[in-house]
Amino acid sequence: MNILHLDSNHPLLKAQLDALGHINHDDFTSSKSEIEAKIQQYDGIIIRSRFTIDKAFLDAATNLKFIGRVGAGLENIDCDYAQSKGIYLISAPEGNRNAVGEHALGMLLALFNNLNKADREVRAGQWLREANRGIELDGKTVGIIGYGNMGKAFAKKLRGFDVTTLCYDIKNQVGDDNATQVSLAEFQERVDVVSLHTPQTPLTVNMVNTNFINGFKKPFWFINTARGKSVVTTDVVKALKNKQILGAGLDVLEYEKSSFENLFTHQELPEALQYLIQAENVLLSPHIAGWTVESNMKLAQTIVDKIKAKFN
Repeated sequence: MNILHLDSNHPLLKAQLDALGHINHDDFTSSKSEIEAKIQQYDGIIIRSRFTIDKAFLDAATNLKFIGRVGAGLENIDCDYAQSKGIYLISAPEGNRNAVGEHALGMLLALFNNLNKADREVRAGQWLREANRGIELDGKTVGIIGYGNMGKAFAKKLRGFDVTTLCYDIKNQVGDDNATQVSLAEFQERVDVVSLHTPQTPLTVNMVNTNFINGFKKPFWFINTARGKSVVTTDVVKALKNKQILGAGLDVLEYEKSSFENLFTHQELPEALQYLIQAENVLLSPHIAGWTVESNMKLAQTIVDKIKAKFN
């Protein structure tokens, strides 16, 4: 097959596809319209998040057999329309789930122990021990929203702690030995920590809003390594100010562009983002939870393996 690579990925991806007899082409710079004009030449596309693959693009892709997304989600693809045209969709959540689980745990422990704040203070010549007295994870109830690949990976990381782990998911019977599935009402009554691991869908966009936050019986710590648009940032800031949210670890932000490569859709910093940047109980990272040396390889290998299983 002729395969077009629209983003750079680990070299093993193309090397193994070459070995399977496929013909690989790169185009990392052309505009979407330029790609669309030549897409009928290709049987497959490999993409990360460079642009949205919509109906017009898919209509132009008259010979397309598959789209491989080197990442966990497929929200940048019109999946229903692609599948109606018989196009096989491939994603790779198996490739970066361990990285996401580790990052979520790292953010949580850093927040509990004031590591970001304490680091800045020591570098500034301040030695404030009592002001940075932490809390322990043991004895807490950790709640995971979205119990797929990413949620399960985080729950596995929690096994070394004396915690109760609960999960909530729209699918039934997804709980396992690492997390007990409960209703949303029970989830909101019991948890001390909320970690978000949902894909971006119409159901999850703006899911974490004031009504959702106020449904929790206790103040809680919030971790988001999933998608920024699942959170209404102004509502999270309001909850941080009134201490309904005790602290937040945010690897993703509502303000990211759809490519995930840039943060801002506007030149000026939104007021809510300005607050997050200044808040001592907020930890921020640039959408790197699944962005490790190892996951780079695993994501590529997962895509190759799925193409091989389907077409070779």
